[in-house]
Amino acid sequence: MTSITFIDAAGASRTVEADDGSTVMETALRNSVPGIEAECGGACACATCHVYVDDAWVAKLPKQEQMEEDMLDFAFDVRPGSRLSCQIKVSPALAGLVVTTPEKQG
Repeated sequence: MTSITFIDAAGASRTVEADDGSTVMETALRNSVPGIEAECGGACACATCHVYVDDAWVAKLPKQEQMEEDMLDFAFDVRPGSRLSCQIKVSPALAGLVVTTPEKQG
């Protein structure tokens, strides 16, 4: 299990345990993390699982694929650390990952 901390737009923090091999989005849904809607179910076909990856973690994640970059065009308030949580695979290397949910989803 790998721990991930979700911070909501108001600053409330919640740390949950994630199954390695799952995605950050799946982990959020399994743990009823507010702010992750995931309307497409993880198919990278919407931007409703948008998160801001903490600066300390941005370089540790795999580079975005073109499809994710395109979908982020539909997200609300995109920033340099913006990612779709459905595209971030959980692994032991991400233990302690911190992401923040935006004020609203695209």
